[in-house]
Amino acid sequence: MAAQVEHLASNMEQEISRPLAYFPATVWGCDFASLPLFNSEIDSYTKKVEVLKEKVKDMLMSSKKDLIKNIEFINLLCRLGISYHFENEIEEQLNHIFNVVHDNINDDYDLYNVALLFRVLRQHGYKISCNVFKKFKDSDGKFNKAISNDVKGILSLYEASFVSMRREDILDEAIAFARPLLESLAMQSSPHLAKHINDALSMPFHRGLPRVEARKFIYFYEEEESHNETLLKFAKLDYNRVQLLHKQELGVVSRWWKELDLAKGLPYVRDRIAEGFFQSAGVQFEPDFALSRILLTKCIQILALVDDTYDSYGTLQELQCFTDALERGNSDQLPADYLKILYKAVLDFFEELGDGEGNEGRSYCINYTKERYKEVVRSYLVEAQWFYDGHLRPFNEYMHNALISSCFSLLPPVVFLGVEKLAGVKEFKWLETNPKLVEASKFFGHEEKEGHCLAGNCYMKEYGVSKEKAMEELRKMCDNAWKDMNEESMRPTAVPMPLITSIVNLARMMEVVFQYDDGYTIASSLKDHVTLMFVEPIPED
Repeated sequence: MAAQVEHLASNMEQEISRPLAYFPATVWGCDFASLPLFNSEIDSYTKKVEVLKEKVKDMLMSSKKDLIKNIEFINLLCRLGISYHFENEIEEQLNHIFNVVHDNINDDYDLYNVALLFRVLRQHGYKISCNVFKKFKDSDGKFNKAISNDVKGILSLYEASFVSMRREDILDEAIAFARPLLESLAMQSSPHLAKHINDALSMPFHRGLPRVEARKFIYFYEEEESHNETLLKFAKLDYNRVQLLHKQELGVVSRWWKELDLAKGLPYVRDRIAEGFFQSAGVQFEPDFALSRILLTKCIQILALVDDTYDSYGTLQELQCFTDALERGNSDQLPADYLKILYKAVLDFFEELGDGEGNEGRSYCINYTKERYKEVVRSYLVEAQWFYDGHLRPFNEYMHNALISSCFSLLPPVVFLGVEKLAGVKEFKWLETNPKLVEASKFFGHEEKEGHCLAGNCYMKEYGVSKEKAMEELRKMCDNAWKDMNEESMRPTAVPMPLITSIVNLARMMEVVFQYDDGYTIASSLKDHVTLMFVEPIPED
């Protein structure tokens, strides 16, 4: 056996034809690795935030006197990105509102109020019936034309339609009704309102990343004549405070990546540490989840190393050897030095997971995560074999593997390992059942890779349809996955709501990263998002 490995290694040293792909260089250089600590600035912001927090809390409690004002204020807190400060108060108030409203919304409530109640309750896991919208239909079963010029109401209806579940035809009809109206109304509106409408048409609030949406809404709210100055100031200060916390963490992972110095041995890989951290902060932005963000960023970057090796460098023989080495837990028979470097990077990451604070006695959780990692690597090997075969696979066969290579069975346990207070063995056993929420979220992780089998191409070939038709069908599958996730987010949930939200945010993250192209590979596509999230504070004057 040793002789065979030696012979294989000798062959590998010869000129090898590799499936090299071109990856643009990082757009950041090493700027983030040299970031200092911001402890004094963060302390200063925290003191200001704490003072205003009490005032905003008083406003929230005062809004309880009127149900509509209460739901509007809760919505404002959510959209401004500051609702996490008042989770207990908001849950108590929404419980009350749901018990009062349930399926019998006051007949006096207009379209805006009904849609707002519906969306906010559902986004917090309260399963209010979609029948509340029947009152806005005419005798023909269509949405009444009388509401067509109600810009505020139509926009509220449009946003509400994205918290739909399967078999809720009225909400599918609501999108079809509202979207063309909003496109027309945007052209007739002020630039301020038109931008808000077009932002919603481009990315509905429910599908956008909370941190990205918060910054957009802060700017919109500032230009509203009716804005509350205290609330606005609180939102700006808190955004800038959290930005400094994130920036500090980005410095930590950037230094980790720089110290690894893997570019010498693995020159073909993507350097995307800032983009990876953007994804992690998108999944859980709240200050308490720092460890989860750091672990997830490291996991994403290590996954990228392996992914790029399978997609863009390794030969089929090398990749088979590496897959076997991971399965065995032994790198002795790896035929090339670069594979040994890669193997060590993966091994070091999992050792760090096991050494993390609070992970003592959680061997089951660590082992579960390792098995999911091996499963992803096996799916990468399958994709590589298909690539070398040069044949498109049947659509269902392709998607079965793609839903594994999406990594959406691996990323949730990594997130869970970072929030030990919320996730223990019980929550990992829930993941092991492959719950519908996780299964639905996998659909969003499929990455279209240059030169490799694409879902659209497989669908086109198998069903003999155009590219446009194939993409339309894939979009329908995506919409159905969202409906499944919405339904699985309803109370009572099997695990704590923050864990449910983190899985939904993984899907939101993919919607943003792949909205126009592969934003992770083409780093310039995410540059504006990264800049706004971590570099440029919101002007406070």
